[in-house]
Amino acid sequence: MPSAPETTTKVWDPFVRVFHWSLVVLFTAAYLTSEIWERGHIVIGYAIAALVGLRVVWGFVGTRHARFSDFIHGPRAVIAYVRDDLAGRARRYIGHNPAGGAMIIALIAALSATCGAGYLMTTDAFWGVKWLEEVHEFSANATVGLVALHVLGVIYSSVMHGENLVRAMITGRKRAP
Repeated sequence: MPSAPETTTKVWDPFVRVFHWSLVVLFTAAYLTSEIWERGHIVIGYAIAALVGLRVVWGFVGTRHARFSDFIHGPRAVIAYVRDDLAGRARRYIGHNPAGGAMIIALIAALSATCGAGYLMTTDAFWGVKWLEEVHEFSANATVGLVALHVLGVIYSSVMHGENLVRAMITGRKRAP
């Protein structure tokens, strides 16, 4: 006897999904072109900065699960969630869980630092300043590390909660509570 179709609920709005996948493509392109296509790298960097700026605005005025107020938690809540998650007893969230929310903020900060340093490197005042180049490179590499942790967290949460979070970021829907 076939089982009943799974009920889903709308979570990620089109802006969040387009932002997410656009950022994946653009950051990958920026990282890969950093040494071989300066003009393209700079243009891609501006596009990333614009996306991040729009996401920050959407974090205040967007749909329920896109708002920072829905997923930003204090350090104690994040640590408690990670502890419970590693013990296999973390509660499931429809939007971002506390660890995911902390990752979003870390990624926005790292991308902002990368874009800010990159922009300053193109100005007359900071052209050729070595320490700023190092900040830009460090921030970009830190972003790569955060992305790796993000992907591992998505895989781990998908397994632990029995849902495909990548599919949810494509369709905008998750299993209903």
